[in-house]
Amino acid sequence: MAGIFKAYDIRGTYPDQLDEAMARKIGRAFGALIGAGPIAVGRDMRSHSPGLQRQVMEGVADAGLDVVDIGLCSTPALYFATGRYGYRGGAQVTASHNPARYNGMKLCRHEAIPISSESGIAEIERMATSGKFPKASRRGAIQARDITADYHAHILSFLAPAKVPLALAADFGNGMGATYAPVLERLGCARVIKLYETLDGTFPNHEANPLDPATMVDLQVAVRNAGCDLGVAFDGDADRSAYVDETGALAPCDLMTAFIAVEVLARDPGARIVYDLRSSRAVPEVIREHGGVPVRERVGHSFMKATMREGNCAFGGEVSGHFYFRENFFADSGAIALVKVLNLVRASGKRLSALIAPLRRYEKPPEVSFHVADKEEALQRLKETFADGKQDFLDGVTEEYDDWWFNVRPSNTEPVLRLNIEATTAGLLRDRRDAVARAISG
Repeated sequence: MAGIFKAYDIRGTYPDQLDEAMARKIGRAFGALIGAGPIAVGRDMRSHSPGLQRQVMEGVADAGLDVVDIGLCSTPALYFATGRYGYRGGAQVTASHNPARYNGMKLCRHEAIPISSESGIAEIERMATSGKFPKASRRGAIQARDITADYHAHILSFLAPAKVPLALAADFGNGMGATYAPVLERLGCARVIKLYETLDGTFPNHEANPLDPATMVDLQVAVRNAGCDLGVAFDGDADRSAYVDETGALAPCDLMTAFIAVEVLARDPGARIVYDLRSSRAVPEVIREHGGVPVRERVGHSFMKATMREGNCAFGGEVSGHFYFRENFFADSGAIALVKVLNLVRASGKRLSALIAPLRRYEKPPEVSFHVADKEEALQRLKETFADGKQDFLDGVTEEYDDWWFNVRPSNTEPVLRLNIEATTAGLLRDRRDAVARAISG
């Protein structure tokens, strides 16, 4: 069972790494960590999720805490339930976009505060793997609750009056985004084209990971063929969303952070907006241009959410397609992000491509991964090779120059370094990317 306890969640292959017996131990450890109930527990559409969810709930009850079974739902719905109803914690059985053989859990405390390795997952691992738990004075009760109507109303509360009806294509990837289909029908769209709406944890059409351009092709084709104004794709547990414009062109998620920030700042002038350090320089520039305060943060939802809470930030976004909202308990929601995008496009009366064009200020390719024998040695070479740049080590190594910058981050679980780089011109980008690659490779 080793190796399933990650930096931000619990995840592994079923049943060799994660099975029902371990799920019950994790539930009991989670209950012991939280200490008081009730605890909300939900699940995604994978074939083994019902059994794992049941055992997580049994484990929490073993720890003496009452449990609320919210059933089949998206991860953002689990966060909503924890925050809205005052539950002391929440557990979602899901492996997000990972292939069918995977499963896992995303955990949070009261008000949807995330639990990471540093804030509880390591302690859960210790208890679950040792089998040593605090003794419970009672057994908790398990009751079911349907949160669907309340959660859908919550999403719709972000919708501005529709001035222009738009045609929307949505690719659910057979994942939990399909549970938003009734909401999409109430967004005031002229048409909604739905792709892969059937819940199926085997992902028969494509991986539910919109960060992979290959998974966006069907959506791009649908937008073009149906003459839609924009398209949205959700990941497997629907906490992320990604977008294409009316031409079918991909809209990078960091630029969508800047785009949504404009809508947020129109409603909340001077607000603080958090962005992850992989983002284009256009993101903090746009935030400042619209009167906001950009706040740079390291990659990872636990870091983003903590910084948002500490600074009472109105909004945050990551390159991965996670979008966080203060009015959503500082949690991420692919559906609320979609509502914000629709609000902006409708209010402008312009095409999405025209609205995104001013944000495409720099040359920035997708993230590149390098397999290395020694991550620390490669990072040290980068520090020495680019010592003339403005350096910081918030998350890996970042080097900034007037006309280009890069960040290289180590993977938490693999011998891999991940490069994000941006420059003012394509030629400079090629030259500098080659130089960074040579330094990484040694």
